[in-house]
Amino acid sequence: MTEDRYGEAVDSVLAALADPTRRQLLDQLAARGEATATTLAERLPVSRQAVVKHLAVLDAAGLVAGTRVGREVRYAVRPAALDATARWMASLAADWDLRLATIKRVAEAAEREAHPPRSDGGAV
Repeated sequence: MTEDRYGEAVDSVLAALADPTRRQLLDQLAARGEATATTLAERLPVSRQAVVKHLAVLDAAGLVAGTRVGREVRYAVRPAALDATARWMASLAADWDLRLATIKRVAEAAEREAHPPRSDGGAV
Protein backbone atom coordinates (compact mmCIF):
# COMPACT_ATOMS: atom_id res chain seq x y z
CA MET A 1 0.00 0.00 0.00
CA THR A 2 1.09 3.63 -0.33
CA GLU A 3 1.80 3.98 3.37
CA ASP A 4 4.75 1.61 3.03
CA ARG A 5 6.47 4.03 0.66
CA TYR A 6 6.45 6.88 3.16
CA GLY A 7 6.56 5.05 6.49
CA GLU A 8 7.82 6.66 9.64
CA ALA A 9 8.33 10.11 8.12
CA VAL A 10 4.60 10.50 7.51
CA ASP A 11 3.80 9.08 10.94
CA SER A 12 6.03 11.61 12.68
CA VAL A 13 4.68 14.51 10.61
CA LEU A 14 1.07 13.58 11.34
CA ALA A 15 1.84 13.13 15.05
CA ALA A 16 3.57 16.52 15.15
CA LEU A 17 0.69 18.22 13.34
CA ALA A 18 -1.89 16.71 15.68
CA ASP A 19 -1.16 19.43 18.24
CA PRO A 20 -2.80 22.82 17.57
CA THR A 21 0.08 24.75 19.18
CA ARG A 22 2.56 23.14 16.80
CA ARG A 23 0.31 24.00 13.86
CA GLN A 24 0.24 27.61 15.06
CA LEU A 25 4.03 27.61 15.31
CA LEU A 26 4.29 26.35 11.72
CA ASP A 27 1.83 29.02 10.58
CA GLN A 28 3.88 31.73 12.29
CA LEU A 29 7.13 30.46 10.83
CA ALA A 30 5.61 30.21 7.36
CA ALA A 31 4.41 33.82 7.64
CA ARG A 32 7.67 35.19 9.10
CA GLY A 33 10.22 33.11 7.28
CA GLU A 34 12.20 32.52 10.45
CA ALA A 35 11.92 33.39 14.13
CA THR A 36 13.35 32.63 17.53
CA ALA A 37 11.50 30.69 20.22
CA THR A 38 11.17 33.91 22.20
CA THR A 39 9.55 35.72 19.28
CA LEU A 40 7.21 32.81 18.62
CA ALA A 41 6.21 32.59 22.30
CA GLU A 42 5.09 36.23 22.28
CA ARG A 43 2.10 35.31 20.10
CA LEU A 44 1.10 32.12 21.91
CA PRO A 45 -0.49 31.49 25.31
CA VAL A 46 2.42 29.20 26.31
CA SER A 47 5.86 29.77 27.78
CA ARG A 48 9.07 30.03 25.81
CA GLN A 49 10.11 26.68 27.28
CA ALA A 50 6.91 25.08 25.96
CA VAL A 51 7.58 26.60 22.53
CA VAL A 52 11.11 25.13 22.57
CA LYS A 53 9.66 21.68 23.36
CA HIS A 54 7.12 21.99 20.55
CA LEU A 55 9.85 23.12 18.17
CA ALA A 56 11.90 20.04 19.13
CA VAL A 57 8.97 17.81 18.10
CA LEU A 58 8.61 19.72 14.82
CA ASP A 59 12.36 19.44 14.25
CA ALA A 60 12.34 15.68 14.92
CA ALA A 61 9.55 15.34 12.34
CA GLY A 62 11.62 17.29 9.82
CA LEU A 63 9.15 20.18 9.69
CA VAL A 64 11.46 22.91 11.03
CA ALA A 65 15.18 23.47 11.40
CA GLY A 66 17.03 25.62 13.87
CA THR A 67 20.13 27.60 12.92
CA ARG A 68 22.34 29.21 15.53
CA VAL A 69 22.98 32.90 14.88
CA GLY A 70 25.14 34.23 17.69
CA ARG A 71 23.36 33.40 20.92
CA GLU A 72 19.99 32.85 19.24
CA VAL A 73 18.53 29.87 17.47
CA ARG A 74 16.38 30.89 14.54
CA TYR A 75 13.81 28.41 13.31
CA ALA A 76 12.47 28.10 9.78
CA VAL A 77 10.03 25.76 8.05
CA ARG A 78 11.49 22.80 6.13
CA PRO A 79 8.84 21.93 3.54
CA ALA A 80 10.20 18.55 2.36
CA ALA A 81 8.56 16.45 5.11
CA LEU A 82 5.25 18.26 4.67
CA ASP A 83 5.47 17.78 0.90
CA ALA A 84 6.06 14.03 1.35
CA THR A 85 3.05 13.83 3.67
CA ALA A 86 0.91 15.75 1.17
CA ARG A 87 1.98 13.33 -1.58
CA TRP A 88 1.03 10.37 0.64
CA MET A 89 -2.37 11.94 1.34
CA ALA A 90 -2.92 12.63 -2.38
CA SER A 91 -2.01 9.04 -3.20
CA LEU A 92 -4.41 7.79 -0.54
CA ALA A 93 -7.16 10.04 -1.91
CA ALA A 94 -6.53 8.77 -5.44
CA ASP A 95 -6.80 5.17 -4.21
CA TRP A 96 -10.14 5.95 -2.61
CA ASP A 97 -11.35 7.75 -5.74
CA LEU A 98 -10.63 4.60 -7.76
CA ARG A 99 -12.44 2.43 -5.22
CA LEU A 100 -15.48 4.70 -5.18
CA ALA A 101 -15.57 4.85 -8.99
CA THR A 102 -15.55 1.03 -9.08
CA ILE A 103 -18.38 0.86 -6.54
CA LYS A 104 -20.37 3.37 -8.62
CA ARG A 105 -19.87 1.33 -11.83
CA VAL A 106 -20.91 -1.91 -10.08
CA ALA A 107 -23.99 -0.26 -8.57
CA GLU A 108 -25.01 1.28 -11.88
CA ALA A 109 -24.58 -2.08 -13.67
CA ALA A 110 -26.65 -3.82 -11.01
CA GLU A 111 -29.36 -1.17 -11.39
CA ARG A 112 -29.43 -1.66 -15.18
CA GLU A 113 -29.71 -5.44 -14.75
CA ALA A 114 -32.50 -5.10 -12.20
CA HIS A 115 -34.48 -2.65 -14.35
CA PRO A 116 -33.74 -3.27 -18.05
CA PRO A 117 -35.29 -0.87 -20.56
CA ARG A 118 -38.54 -2.09 -22.10
CA SER A 119 -38.16 -3.50 -25.60
CA ASP A 120 -41.55 -2.13 -26.77
CA GLY A 121 -40.51 1.44 -25.93
CA GLY A 122 -43.84 2.01 -24.20
CA ALA A 123 -44.47 3.55 -20.84
CA VAL A 124 -45.49 1.49 -17.87
